[in-house]
Amino acid sequence: MSQEPPKLTIGERQTRFDLDVVASYIKPQAKVLDVGCGDGLLLEKLAGEKQVDGRGVELSQRGVNECVARGLSVIQGDADTDLVFYPDRGFDYVILSQTLQATKNPKAVLEHLLRIGDKVIVSIPNFGYWPNRLALAFKGQMPVNRHLPYSWYDTPNIHFCTIRDFVKLCDEVGAKVESAAALDGSGQKIGLSMPWWFWNFFGQQAVFMLRR
Repeated sequence: MSQEPPKLTIGERQTRFDLDVVASYIKPQAKVLDVGCGDGLLLEKLAGEKQVDGRGVELSQRGVNECVARGLSVIQGDADTDLVFYPDRGFDYVILSQTLQATKNPKAVLEHLLRIGDKVIVSIPNFGYWPNRLALAFKGQMPVNRHLPYSWYDTPNIHFCTIRDFVKLCDEVGAKVESAAALDGSGQKIGLSMPWWFWNFFGQQAVFMLRR
């Protein structure tokens, strides 16, 4: 099983603007699987606001314990190895929030998500965000900031990608983008009419709702 990611600080949790966007895509009383659910903050939100039938999979024992303490149905598991055991179309929605870049085989993980859920919601940090580009261009170093708080040698993120990279991956696996939103560093949505290159430069993170 993969190494557990470092525990997020309170400040890092407060930057999870993507969770509101994810929640907005989900219909009430849906059957939901949250893969890499962390401490269960999103599942708890969905249970309270949308009355979903929620299940979770989390790599870290610490995260599982926090979820159970919240009264959530969560098991310990690894997205890279354990999704194969879930049946086709077993859930209305499968969520992977800020986790794809920490998996060993993102393409295989995404293909399993599309098999398991009628719809798949994925949020990713955008390595093409302009402060990251500046850190590489002018400092010659991997960026370390409040959005990417880890040094290159201890980061849980092993497959960084940009928004454009993810859109290309969706094309490769035959996923249709039903809805998408790019968020800037303050959590504000970037205009839907803007082209992909604009999202790729100014979006700190993005959320996609996909279907096969």
